[in-house]
Amino acid sequence: MSIFHISVVNVVAWILALAFTGAGIGNAAGGAAIQAQFQRWGYPAWWNFMTAALELLDAVLIVFPATRIFGLALGAMVMIAATATVIGRREYKHLPLCVVFVVLIGINLALLAVH
Repeated sequence: MSIFHISVVNVVAWILALAFTGAGIGNAAGGAAIQAQFQRWGYPAWWNFMTAALELLDAVLIVFPATRIFGLALGAMVMIAATATVIGRREYKHLPLCVVFVVLIGINLALLAVH
């Protein structure tokens, strides 16, 4: 199936890549507020940069079909950690965003399995 000759698999992958890019930029550029949030969750102050780097790497890997499965696997690991942190710290206001990422990863994996 395609939309304007672009496969649905690629469209959904690009949406997820854009989401990871936005999250990565947000975590890297969030400044003291983001660092304080990570520290409140029990991570070192610099952990937001590690998370940002992983999210940006996810985005790059997901964009290219040859590396997409690796990006989805890494993205799933990042989101498992994020979801566990949010639930463990009872900061449920962050949970909907985690769910969005998990759903997008699941859709991407399902579409890859079909193709």
